[in-house]
Amino acid sequence: MPVEGIRDGRVELGKAKRRLPRWAVLCTIFGTLLVLGSGGTLLASEVLLSRYEGSVKTADLFGDQAAASEEPKTDIKGPLNILLVGIDPRLDNPNEPPRSDSILILHVPDAHDRAYLFSLPRDLLVEIPPFPKADFGGGRDKINAAMAYGSRVPGQEKPDSAKGFELLAMTITRYTGIKRFDAGAIVNFQGFRKIVDAMGGVTMTLDMDIRSEHLKPDGSGRDGNPRGDGYVGSQKLYKKGTHHLKGWEALDIVRQRKTVGGDYVRQRHQQQFLKAMVDQAFSKDVVTNPLKLDSVLRAAGQSLTFNGRGHSVVDYAITLRNIRSSSITMVKLPGEGVGKGSNYRGERLLPPSEDFFDAVRRDTVDTFMASHPELVNK
Repeated sequence: MPVEGIRDGRVELGKAKRRLPRWAVLCTIFGTLLVLGSGGTLLASEVLLSRYEGSVKTADLFGDQAAASEEPKTDIKGPLNILLVGIDPRLDNPNEPPRSDSILILHVPDAHDRAYLFSLPRDLLVEIPPFPKADFGGGRDKINAAMAYGSRVPGQEKPDSAKGFELLAMTITRYTGIKRFDAGAIVNFQGFRKIVDAMGGVTMTLDMDIRSEHLKPDGSGRDGNPRGDGYVGSQKLYKKGTHHLKGWEALDIVRQRKTVGGDYVRQRHQQQFLKAMVDQAFSKDVVTNPLKLDSVLRAAGQSLTFNGRGHSVVDYAITLRNIRSSSITMVKLPGEGVGKGSNYRGERLLPPSEDFFDAVRRDTVDTFMASHPELVNK
């Protein structure tokens, strides 16, 4: 049965019901791993390796107690599947369940020189398995509710985001058939802005005009109630073309879903921004500027909760060091709404999504994508 305070992907605060916000912050995680790897000679120092490893929070995200290695290792082998989750904790209400606002999976083939990134809609209807650790009996719901359900541990007033991640990972495994995630990470909203600003901003080319639902041109919040009559007042407008974005602008862009294409367009913009972030991470402006790189790495470390199942975040950074934005393929999985208007219940993925998951399990994504070029997100 539903956990108290959570209903159909909503979190209740007193009498007010607030639908979970949909902005994405998790692209910071993958960018962070590549930033760490881009340090090259800087990270060759054992002292610096320890410093950055120590700044990243670790937690038992998979329920196997293997949060990180005590000493750096570089023997990560085989194809990899990494689960990336973005959350937006409410600083004014630490007891509110964490929300998996964005869910991405990074598949890295055996050679570790390229990657495929795909998103799961936060409103995807799935079967959430029972989770005794949170006294949750299981049931059908939107996938973003899994983390909230799993975080409500009996006897604890404050939600446990690690337990929530564990149930979310179990739910995704059940839905996709991907039996194991080799690593996982959580990044928060505040960290997204800090990392982008520490990098000096990120240059991104927008494929369409984007009008902010939430912010005015100066970055301040718009007035109104988005769940009542909607926001009112002037809106920040991002014109189609190339922009150098500050942290708050980047966050604003990747959270916009009230466009033609809705959440699926939002996913595309998240992925496009991730590639732009990777380019910035490898730019001379970052990697040859020790002060800026140090600032980026410290901001990243403060924003992440990581689990490498026995390997550290630096281990993965070293393993992924040869990946560049040009070797990252963004995958769009087709989907559609279940019900319309007041009868809307969530999303479902359409063919050939199931075949794509099978290719991920078999590490044959190269061949699959060659046969399905329409699934490449430009």
